[in-house]
Amino acid sequence: MRGAKSAKWVAGAIVVALAATACGGGGEKAGAKGEVDPNGIYSIEVGEPEKLLHPADTMESNGSIAMSGLFSQLVDYDADGKIVNVNAESVTSTDSKLWTVKLKPGWTFHDGTKVTAESYVKAWNWAANITNKQGNASWFGDIKGFAALHPEEEGAKPTADALEGLKIVDENTFTIELANAVPYFAYKLGYEVFSPLPASFYADPAAAGEKPVGNGPYKFKSWEHKKQIELARYDDYKGDNKAKNGGVILKNYTTVETAYEDLKSGNVDVLRQVGPKDLPVYRADLGDRAVDQAYSAIQTLAIAYYADQWKTPAKVNPKVIQGLSMAIDRDTITKTVLQGTREPATGWVAKGVLGYTPTGSGDVTKFDPAKAKALIAEGGGVPNNEIFIQFNSDGGHKEWVEAVCGSITQATGVKCTGDAKPDFQADLQARKSKQVKSIYRSGWVLDYPVNANFISDLFRTGASGNQGGFSSPELDAKIAAADTAPSLDESVKAYQAIEKELINYMPSIPLWYYKVNAGYSEKVQNVKYAQDGDPILELVEVKK
Repeated sequence: MRGAKSAKWVAGAIVVALAATACGGGGEKAGAKGEVDPNGIYSIEVGEPEKLLHPADTMESNGSIAMSGLFSQLVDYDADGKIVNVNAESVTSTDSKLWTVKLKPGWTFHDGTKVTAESYVKAWNWAANITNKQGNASWFGDIKGFAALHPEEEGAKPTADALEGLKIVDENTFTIELANAVPYFAYKLGYEVFSPLPASFYADPAAAGEKPVGNGPYKFKSWEHKKQIELARYDDYKGDNKAKNGGVILKNYTTVETAYEDLKSGNVDVLRQVGPKDLPVYRADLGDRAVDQAYSAIQTLAIAYYADQWKTPAKVNPKVIQGLSMAIDRDTITKTVLQGTREPATGWVAKGVLGYTPTGSGDVTKFDPAKAKALIAEGGGVPNNEIFIQFNSDGGHKEWVEAVCGSITQATGVKCTGDAKPDFQADLQARKSKQVKSIYRSGWVLDYPVNANFISDLFRTGASGNQGGFSSPELDAKIAAADTAPSLDESVKAYQAIEKELINYMPSIPLWYYKVNAGYSEKVQNVKYAQDGDPILELVEVKK
């Protein structure tokens, strides 16, 4: 069963499903059941991955869907957010600081070599080392000795070649000592950054990123850049989630509209999203093969705090961002432009995770033009009285960005313009190179079903998901205290308190909670969507 497989920036405007057991397209009636071809191949709509297929350097949805087939992690989650062991026999701790991992014996990589304790320890050491420039290296920051392997100082070199907290006990056992107790650490181990790597990887990591060798239900077959990635079933896979098909083609599209037309004509089998233009008609077009479900992700507007606009003449006052938030008529936009496929957000933490609360953002997500205008004035106004919202044109965002801009301008007089990038890769590169003019469209899917993932991993100084340059020593201290709470329950409650205080910082503007609005062809059945919003690759059945 697949739960939250991979944390990621969301490429599209529309995606996903709440639980691994939730059925697409209306449950058991969805599509006439047909005789299954166990070796049948099917295709899914995706975009070109941003980077090489390295588990520790993939942080967007196009790459992570490939990772979900190629790699299995120690644990996963069931529909209720409970940890389920995958490659791990057990993950235990008596103090939340020293964790012991025992592996299920007999697992192999796709090249036939054994998956051992060393496969995990060596992979994590490589990923955490600053010289290897892995975008998700900060995920190893909990482990003792991380600073020596990944120093914070600009240009500093590592003073160690391994994480002090990782120790191999025997072939199938290793321990993880954290710098401080983290009660929810076991939940993190379901994220793809914690995947194992085979010995062959280290001979040429770049080549391995082009032709990855994993331990998941599918093995790599080919990658034609900007065209498709093909995965084939791995018959020696030892996990419970063996593929019910012969393989999957991850087929690249530059627009969701083109993918939808291909779905109707039978040229692609599974969609991750339907664009706003087709939302009014897709249910009628697809019937029982139309998917409409909730899932654990949120759409936000992230503030590029490094931008000159927010630094000149002085650091922006949070009241200005509060005002922009209250100028957005979420209710009308979700009902009209988004055809009821979204639910207005009332906080920063998505639904379906531990610690979700329906009142996380207080009043700042309520539409109140008079209050919005007053707050912006109290905060000193928007520099130049103009903002830009950056978005990727291949994700179906244009319509709602224009609606948000119209709402802001009408309510406050602040000029708002969409800043379109041609695709998700260009959008991410503009963020990472700090070229965003003022604000960018952001979407975040859970990495693990705990509220910390939507706060610490997005707003903590230096966190891999913090691309807007937000930083607050005061908030960092509160996050550190929540991470070291005596129990999981107390940590979750501490993060709930932090969420309510985010209105005083406004690192981003919550917009709405996602739903998956997608569909599939008559060629396939048993199409289900995981808590991270992606189709569960191995469950899809291809009809004869």
